[in-house]
Amino acid sequence: MAATPSTMIPLGTDMPGFALTNAVSGKLVRSSEHTSGKKAIVVMFICNHCPYVKHVRAELAKLARDYAPKGVAFFAISSNDINKYPDDGPEMMKREAAEAGYTFPYLFDEDQSIAKVYRAACTPDFFIFNAKGKLHYRGQLDSSRPGSGIPVTGKDVREALDLALRNGFPPERQMPSIGCNIKWKPGNEPEYAR
Repeated sequence: MAATPSTMIPLGTDMPGFALTNAVSGKLVRSSEHTSGKKAIVVMFICNHCPYVKHVRAELAKLARDYAPKGVAFFAISSNDINKYPDDGPEMMKREAAEAGYTFPYLFDEDQSIAKVYRAACTPDFFIFNAKGKLHYRGQLDSSRPGSGIPVTGKDVREALDLALRNGFPPERQMPSIGCNIKWKPGNEPEYAR
């Protein structure tokens, strides 16, 4: 498994909007309809087959259970090429959401345009926006990796969310996520991922 880091786009970047199909419900989800009045928004790029995501899937579900009641919106997006990686397709996404206990929309970015606009590079890749829709945090869930022996706690994302909810200041320490690279369709790989 090749380890690819986050691109770490600038803090303060405006949250790109999206309208993507939720693999669980089959309905179109518009970010604008689910972020108004929220205290923070978490957008995470994940997929089904990646060992880095499998390693943290229980914590992703727990994060949403812990923070959604506090006014945080959660979205998961899968952007992988399903021709080469059929396990990441919508039917399998629906199954994965049920098995993992995901309570948030699990969205399919079929043309990979949303991954590009976020400059997402790996799975998992996390972006947290504040109540004004400005980038507050980007990077890792925590320091745990498959085989590292470090427990999965969600420490970095939890600290970023706590700060967003408390005073709005972004965490000073922000470490890139590490994971499998997004599986780009042939000829669709963005320049930042080369």
